[in-house]
Amino acid sequence: MNSRERLLATINHRMPDQLCVDLGAGAQTGMGILAAHNLRQRIIADPDYKVKVIEPYQMLGEIDLQLINALQLDVTGISTPGNMFGFRNEGWKPFSMRGVDCLVPEKFNYTKDETEAIYMYPEGDTTLPPCAKMPRDSFFFDALPRQLPIDDLNLNPSDNFEEFEILSPDDLVYYEQLSKKLFEETDLGIYATLPGMAFGDIALVPAPWLKNPKGVRDITEWYMSLLTRPEYIHKIFENQCEIALKNIELLADAMGDRVQVVFLSGTDFGTQTGLFSSIESYRELFKPYQKILNDKIHELTNWKTFTHSCGAIIELIPDFIEAGWDILNPVQISATGMDPVQLKKEFGQDIVFWGGGIDTQKTLPFGTPSEVKNEVRKNIEIFNGDGGYVFNPVHNIQSNVPIQNIIAMLEAVNEYRSVDSLF
Repeated sequence: MNSRERLLATINHRMPDQLCVDLGAGAQTGMGILAAHNLRQRIIADPDYKVKVIEPYQMLGEIDLQLINALQLDVTGISTPGNMFGFRNEGWKPFSMRGVDCLVPEKFNYTKDETEAIYMYPEGDTTLPPCAKMPRDSFFFDALPRQLPIDDLNLNPSDNFEEFEILSPDDLVYYEQLSKKLFEETDLGIYATLPGMAFGDIALVPAPWLKNPKGVRDITEWYMSLLTRPEYIHKIFENQCEIALKNIELLADAMGDRVQVVFLSGTDFGTQTGLFSSIESYRELFKPYQKILNDKIHELTNWKTFTHSCGAIIELIPDFIEAGWDILNPVQISATGMDPVQLKKEFGQDIVFWGGGIDTQKTLPFGTPSEVKNEVRKNIEIFNGDGGYVFNPVHNIQSNVPIQNIIAMLEAVNEYRSVDSLF
């Protein structure tokens, strides 16, 4: 099998010729910029090469096609045309992070305060209040609250869906041309991120790309609104859903079956120990709209739909399956109840697990290389037993993960693949 055939077999619950592996196809499966730099220099020694920051909110580094081929990965990605700060990833310019030279988009305009914290601005406009902050000792940005006073008597749902709009002709050309290029010039599986499809994703609620966000934009206030303003939430989701359905039709025409997997939702429903909200709340507020989008995609295309939800979500997985999700990520095996054996036994025939390869909170950043290898081997044996599994760590690899542990992870992965030794 080539990589695309391997991915197709995997997501259709057939056993591929070898383990299917992703590292960086999406903004939930990649690497922080420093880790990406270190890995690339280890695999492709080129001291003059500067890795691009392709997702500046999380400061994720690009896993480019040369590195994908060197690592013999199986999946590449199509990101949205614009990023979380409201500008496109283009016109690259130099930036230094912890002494490592990299590249950022031309509108990556920032300021620093006396503590060396970095502030980011919507659309790169530094005349506006900042929308995100990266403390000196951090490796990614946190959204800054820009909540206006809330007047419940005059709260307008349209304020919370102003960012959702029909894709422009330029955006559709972007998806069409990039999907065609990747389909014709590589044999990789293709994973596309579709914009505006996630209902209530808390990372998106503060809308760091908007210059003047209105409505409910504070994280705490949003979660409270799920209980105190359910009709308001429904009106937001109804309008978002209507626009998303139109965009699905446009994207189906633009990309056709050149794409195999589409990322729709990063809405987290779990904490480390349980659910953010009740099962009833999920069924009432989220599940109906997710099912509508999944059904439309399955009606129009052969795409498999990908949802990301961190945390202890085992109780919700049956509902995810009923909502039409084909793929679940990041499979947070360290959360309460998320035992790999139970997950595979109960749900492995109905949903593809994409992730769960190694704990990125403890083992990968703080374990020994031997501990990393042992955990990777164990989880692959469980999840890949009869297919339906794409190897990836639990969420993004952070910038401060030791390179020797990343190499150990990849060495263990390669034990399950017929690939040449890389190290």
